[in-house]
Amino acid sequence: MRFTKMQGIGNDYVYVNCFEENIANPEELSVRISDRHFGIGADGLVMILPSDTADLQMRIFNADGSEAKMCGNASRCIGKYAYERGLVKKDVITLETNSGIKTLRLDIREGKVSAVSVDMGSVSFEPSQIPARADAPLVSSPLEANGTVYTVTAVSVGNPHCVIFGDDPDKINIESIGRAIEFSPVFPERVNVEFAYIIDSTHIVMRVWERGSGETLACGTGACAVAAAAVKNGFAPADTPIELSLKGGKLSITVHHDGTVTKTGGAEFVFEGEIV
Repeated sequence: MRFTKMQGIGNDYVYVNCFEENIANPEELSVRISDRHFGIGADGLVMILPSDTADLQMRIFNADGSEAKMCGNASRCIGKYAYERGLVKKDVITLETNSGIKTLRLDIREGKVSAVSVDMGSVSFEPSQIPARADAPLVSSPLEANGTVYTVTAVSVGNPHCVIFGDDPDKINIESIGRAIEFSPVFPERVNVEFAYIIDSTHIVMRVWERGSGETLACGTGACAVAAAAVKNGFAPADTPIELSLKGGKLSITVHHDGTVTKTGGAEFVFEGEIV
């Protein structure tokens, strides 16, 4: 089986063109190939499939084999892959995901995709959409984990996120806190956790703990969640690009007044290979 490894600001996945390949057990395969010592090494597996409702379909599996609803960085990589490998020769591509159809807009220069903007759809703070066990939206709300109370904002970007604003995120024990909040009973389907520091109204530094994968260098939906939470809490303006600095690089996020979010960033091929 042929594969391609790609990364979007350090968020790396193994991509398989399922127009040509067949994967019988993607959950097991994702666990095997994601191992950074005995496998290829990745944050998970992405299957690029035909779609009846869009140009392409994406299915994405985390390093622990669980299936994710959406990944913004993986979506951008699919845009680059699809155009440069000839699956879809358009600068606007529709992508079917488990959280709805997303629109990819490609910045093409000299036949190569230099950046991809993803229409991430609408964010929601409603507990039922995350889901979260709460009677009202969790916006700057207390949440206890590991004996400590954190001030959190929970938001859905097609998948669940819990954002914590505070000081330098490099100084926290992200594994201990991230894992405790990921498995908090408040979030019945677990949750991604973001730790963010506001530099100013258009610049934010963050780290991300992804459910099913642990800390990753980047998370596109996580960056969108942080930007949306910053606007919701009055830390940042709507309809203005916000620069999010993650371990793997930077993304530009715009949260619009209508609740939709646009994310722009790069995507890169790493290498190709064959699983035998």
